[in-house]
Amino acid sequence: MNWLFSIFWTSVGKKLVMAFTGLTFCLFLIIHFIGNVMIFRGRDVFNAYSERLHSLGLIINVIELGLLVFALLHVAFAAILYFENLKARPTRYLVKRNAGGRTWSSRLMPYTGLYLLVFVILHLFMFHFVDKGEQGVYRLVAEAFVSPGYVIFYIFSMIVAGLHIRHGFWSAFQTIGADHPKYTPIIRGGSLVLSILLALGFSSIPLFILSVG
Repeated sequence: MNWLFSIFWTSVGKKLVMAFTGLTFCLFLIIHFIGNVMIFRGRDVFNAYSERLHSLGLIINVIELGLLVFALLHVAFAAILYFENLKARPTRYLVKRNAGGRTWSSRLMPYTGLYLLVFVILHLFMFHFVDKGEQGVYRLVAEAFVSPGYVIFYIFSMIVAGLHIRHGFWSAFQTIGADHPKYTPIIRGGSLVLSILLALGFSSIPLFILSVG
């Protein structure tokens, strides 16, 4: 068991854990959005979808526990790698800011990650760890997005999430070895498309709620 722990505690091992957990969260966001699309079909359909989901009971509990463990691993290893990089490079080199293919999304990864951690905690306390009541989860969503201020905050958060996914998605594939001149441009393009679709898709929900009153 010690040898397995030693492997994952190496720099490469920690990056592999980051890649695997990150790709898992990308898959979760896709599935989560597909479920949230039900809100466009109205209160009853969305509440019925939510009730069917939670009726799975133990299965949902196991998935939620798995996501929590993955989140803790992702955040912990991200922090460790960040401080290790700072320690290894205490002074900034005089190079161009975009050298090595660095982009805004890659430079902002630690900060967008920290922001998203705070956002997810707030999101869970607003929509998950609360009493849904007889009117179901639709009421919670409608009451939250009736406030233009919260709508702006939510849309901004989705833009931040898009930036994080923009770099994290293709970087994860690079970490697991899918780095090839033939495929890398496709993966990079796919990460851009995915980040835009998820950011726009999730942002459309509060705008829809505002439009229907």
